[in-house]
Amino acid sequence: MTYTPPPDFTTRPTLSGTFGMSASTHWLATATAQSVLERGGNAFDASVAAAFVLHVVEPHLNGPGGDLVGIFQTADASSPTVLMGQGPAPDGATIAHYRAEGLDLVPGSGALAAAVPGAVDAWLLLLRDHGTWELTDVLAYAIGYARDGHPLIPQAAATIARVAGLFRDEWTTSGDLWMPGGVPPAAGDVVRNPAYAAVLDGLVHASCTVRDDGPVGRAARVDAARREWRMGQVAQEAAAFAAQPHRHSAGGRHAGVITVEDFAGFEAGYEPATTRTFRGRTIAKAGAWTQGPALLQALALLEPLDDDLLDPSTEAGAHTLLEVQKLALADRDAWFGDDDVDLEALLADDYLAERRELIGDSASADFRPGRLRGREPFVPPLRTDSGADEASTGEPTVSPSGRTRGDTCHLDVVDRWGNIVSATPSGGWLQSSPTIPALGFCLGTRLQMTWLEPGTPSSLTPGRRPRTTLTPTLVLRGDEPEFAIGTPGGDQQDQWQLPVLLRMIVGGYSAQEAIDSPTLHTTAMPESFWPRTWTPAGAVVEDRLGDAVIGGLERRGHRVTRAGDWSLGRVSAVGRRTSDGTLWAAANPRGMQGYAAGR
Repeated sequence: MTYTPPPDFTTRPTLSGTFGMSASTHWLATATAQSVLERGGNAFDASVAAAFVLHVVEPHLNGPGGDLVGIFQTADASSPTVLMGQGPAPDGATIAHYRAEGLDLVPGSGALAAAVPGAVDAWLLLLRDHGTWELTDVLAYAIGYARDGHPLIPQAAATIARVAGLFRDEWTTSGDLWMPGGVPPAAGDVVRNPAYAAVLDGLVHASCTVRDDGPVGRAARVDAARREWRMGQVAQEAAAFAAQPHRHSAGGRHAGVITVEDFAGFEAGYEPATTRTFRGRTIAKAGAWTQGPALLQALALLEPLDDDLLDPSTEAGAHTLLEVQKLALADRDAWFGDDDVDLEALLADDYLAERRELIGDSASADFRPGRLRGREPFVPPLRTDSGADEASTGEPTVSPSGRTRGDTCHLDVVDRWGNIVSATPSGGWLQSSPTIPALGFCLGTRLQMTWLEPGTPSSLTPGRRPRTTLTPTLVLRGDEPEFAIGTPGGDQQDQWQLPVLLRMIVGGYSAQEAIDSPTLHTTAMPESFWPRTWTPAGAVVEDRLGDAVIGGLERRGHRVTRAGDWSLGRVSAVGRRTSDGTLWAAANPRGMQGYAAGR
């Protein structure tokens, strides 16, 4: 069998040029990044400016109270680096406290689900160490959109409408910000967030207290803004507001436990990437405090198989991908966390061979993590999906209670000097918890990805990071970065990246051809989002896979949900051809808001 050829038509071209390329989930962020490149900034300046714009223009997908995972490589480096922007559980976030509150799961909305915000400090750290611009110039774009306004995208308007009752009846500070006059805004309405503009102004003013010129002074100015974020108005207002009891996702009223000391005690940082080779490339991911190594395991399971079994457009290939994803995600849920995770054993050839033997011709309906060096895996509570209309068929999904699945954004930037960045900021969604009035944003809910069962790698533990779903990717040829790629989508992030990677690396597709092609994912794992349900043998597919492929999956025992023609994935990518240095970019058409730009 030959690999399915790429489509004759793509929704837009794979952009090509020599100067610089940007791609993201919102055109205003992409335009911001490209504007910075045009004005002499590098990929790090551009990424940070675009990221703060995403806080403003995609507030239902990320916010300053959230977190991020990034991966980058500087032009003079021989290996990639992970940008760690995931804050830990507060000191008061103990299993005993949550159990005493009558909870058996960390809530999906409300301040009890809040980890220490990590995104802002991580972006400022990246700017300090690898950027060239002053903070005032980088933040000017976001401050302008927050103060002067921007047209609200349809998905954000739909999210606010979905939680309008909650905002009116319970989270009235959120209603004041997002529903002035008590009416949800319509798509295209110009919305403003003056409180958040003032927060950013405060960071700029803090930076201006340092008067030294040159790079040393610039770094000190950024550090002054970081101190203001961690110890100033933001920490004080957020902690005081979160301590007031308010409604959480399950209906109960609880007070948060985050304190000013928790804010002050966290700093973002850098980590080495976790890597694995696949068909002549090196795939680089963050460590097992993310779900990233599960993609490495999936690729390793697939690597020795025939090419037709790596083709998502065929029945056999689609089935194989679903079964491989189940095995990798079962190991994710059994073994991953902010702990001493034995990735060497999880990616060892003998272990992979044992796991590969479990791939049969029929869909497995079992949760099957592996035994690791004689150790028994953790099996999380397996709550069966109710089949309600909130099934994860796309992104975003928000319930009237604020329950959120898979809401995230993404950006990629490559510059003419060879610097490349891929980052997935998330959390702090407008529907996460009540808006802090003085700040114009709310806290995140990443702690919902921890368990209230003690003794597991991902148990709720003060000072430990929740195992996040955020998982950008860098692909290298030898030591040279070839492309950066990522997508929103919660548990689906690596699942939606996998078919794109296979089509590009194995099938020879261009990035845009691979992004446009139909995709699929499994729901046969405990979701990382409250209420942590799973659908045994569940599979979600785009209808464009075709009736023959979909019917074949159903005959093999997959419980298939058809999600429409264009609904799964929001992948974007930028790259550099190692042969001639030409730059390229591609972006997802689904949702009609992701764009690439460059020249």
